Formats: sequence, C-alpha cells, structure tokens
Amino acid sequence: MKKLYLNYLASFSGLSKEVWWLALITLINRAGTMVIPFLSLYLTQNLSFTLENVGSIMTCFGLGSLVGAWLGGKLTDLYGYYKVMLISLFLTGVLFITIQFLRDFWHICFGIFILMVAADAFRPAAFVALSAYSKPENKTRSVSLVRLAINLGFSAGPALGGILIASVGYEGLFWADGGTCIIASILLLLILNPKRAKVSDDIIIKSSRSAYTDFHYLIFIVSMILFSFAFVQYFSTIPIFYKEIHALDEFKIGLLLALNGFTIFAFEMPLIKYMENKPWSKLTHVLVGLILVGLSFLVLNIFNWTGILLIGMLLMTIGEMIAFPFSNAFAMDRAKKGNQGEYMALYTIAFSISHVFAHNSGMKSIAEFGFEITWYGITLICLMGILLLAYLKNEMQKT
Repeated sequence: MKKLYLNYLASFSGLSKEVWWLALITLINRAGTMVIPFLSLYLTQNLSFTLENVGSIMTCFGLGSLVGAWLGGKLTDLYGYYKVMLISLFLTGVLFITIQFLRDFWHICFGIFILMVAADAFRPAAFVALSAYSKPENKTRSVSLVRLAINLGFSAGPALGGILIASVGYEGLFWADGGTCIIASILLLLILNPKRAKVSDDIIIKSSRSAYTDFHYLIFIVSMILFSFAFVQYFSTIPIFYKEIHALDEFKIGLLLALNGFTIFAFEMPLIKYMENKPWSKLTHVLVGLILVGLSFLVLNIFNWTGILLIGMLLMTIGEMIAFPFSNAFAMDRAKKGNQGEYMALYTIAFSISHVFAHNSGMKSIAEFGFEITWYGITLICLMGILLLAYLKNEMQKT
C-alpha cells in the first residue's frame, strides 16, 4: 500500500510550479461554471421558454464556443497567450454577471453567444501557456494535471450551484460564476505574469505556416472530431439509455457518471506516467484510447445484463484518460511547426463541433432507429477514427 501511495505521489513530480498555478486557476474557473448544468432549467422554469427556444439558445452556445476557440487561437498568435487568457477570464466574469439581466429571447441568444466566444477564447491560449510552462518530457502529465483540475471543477460546480439555487436563487449562481472568473483573472495577473513566471520550454517560433495547410494535422483533427462525437454521448444519450432500457433511477445514474470523475481523479496521473514509459508514439496511445471508447458502446449491444453498464463506463473512462492527454500533447508538439494559437484552436474546435452536432444527432438517431442501431453507429464512427489514426501513423512513419 505504501509503495502504491509513493508511486502515486511520484506521478506528480517534476511538474513546474507554473503548471500547478495554471491548474489551480483552471480549477477555480471550471468550478465557477455552475450556470451551465442548470441553464436549461433556468430558461424553462424562470424565463418560461419553450424547449424549442432552449434548443435554439443551446445552438448559440455551441456556435459561440466554435467562434471563441477560433478567435482565441488567432489572438494568441497575434498578442500572446497571457493577454488572451487574462482578458478572456475577466470578460467572461463580467458577462456571466450581465446575462442574468437579459429576458428577451433574442437578447439571450446573442448574450449566450458572446459569453461563449469570450469563455472559449481561453482554451487555445491556455494550451499554448501549458506548453510554454512545461518541460518537453512533462507535457503529457501537465495536460493530465489540468484535466484533473477541470474534472474536480466540474464535479464541485454543480454541487455548489445546487446549494446556491436552493439558498439564494439563480441570481446567486450568476454572481458566483462571474466572481470566480474574475478571481481567476486576478490570480493569473498576480502569479503567472510572464515577467515573474518561468517559461520552461520556449516554443515561440516565428513561422508563417498555417495549421490549415498541415495535411497530417488536419487528418488528426478529423479523427478527434469522430472521437469527440462518440465521447459526448456519455453525457447526453447514454443517461437516457440507462433510464429507459435498464430502468435506473437518477441516483444510480448519478453514481455511474460520478465513477467517471472519480476514476480520472484517482488513476489518470499514475496511468499516464506508466504509459509514457512504453515505447509507443503519442498517436498509438490515442489510437488505443479510441479503441476502448468504441468497445464501450459495442458491449452495450452484446450483453443485456445491467452490470455491463459499469464495464462500459470504465472502458470509456480509461479510453478517455489515455486519448485526451496524448492527443493534446501531440497537438502541442505539432504546434511547434507553426502558429501555436491556430494549431491549438483547431484542436479545441474539434471538440466544440461535437457539442453543436453530436448531442442532437444522437437524440434523433435514438428516436428514429432505437438504441441498438445508434450504438452500432457510434461504434462505426469510432472505427473510422481508428482507421484515420492508423493511416496517419503510417504516413508519419514514412516521412
């Protein structure tokens, strides 16, 4: 037991203090996104919008995320990651506070769109910062640490949000969201100012090369879109499958979803440290992760007993723990060849696209064809991503 504990602690060693501060800022920021899980409830119960209205507003949410990721990458290449991160955090805080005063449907559509543009401009800039603050050999584990912070934030946020709604109402939620973003921007200003913080790996390369002309990278991005398309089903269509087919109540569904966050918290860092010691390329690791995610859907059709839901969730979670950090590290390495912000923006956009299309497509497929055909379809999407990654790996080995 002591050896396991020491190995667990060792998986965190060697990371720069700047990466730890960036993880803390991310934790504060993500814990502050309490509004997001309750947004549909707020719109229907407090503002009396129809489900069709809510669907349109969530489309604006996804489109804002796409534009924000693209804009964040462009601005990062023009002005540097630090300024983009600082302005994004502060503006997001102000906009979260402001959005509660909007009542008209079109005003809220526009407000949500602008909010997400400001919020998601942070992501490509943060990835470039993470690369700059990490030594080359620690980049994958640095990504895992920030992912750990994101998962902790997403776990704590809804719980805190529920308490705030019960005690002071939705108004307190918007003020808390805005306040935490502003606090995160102040921490960034005080601690991670480039004049004070140490840059471990200077990746700023003056190059006119665009990520949009990097053929190999574009293949990688398409595979990430396919991966994300499957991954997000676990947070939209899969819970419906749990309830309608296996008759699980909300408490048991919540426990299954919580298993994802707990497993990541407990095992991702040691797992990544272990995987890094294998003589595999980053693309091979991503490919293995995608295979596990695909299997997590396939087993739901092959076996009917309820216990398979636990196995499916673990397969997806382990696949996610492997695929996300190594795909992120691959993108950061590739970004050394050109405009870092643009490269990381494309990586972010790959996952934003899934939020625009994947949830809606999954719901429509279930309504039209049922769960079994939908899960086979998602497995096929994973297979397409696997084949693309295998092709890309082969092409890169040639060159």
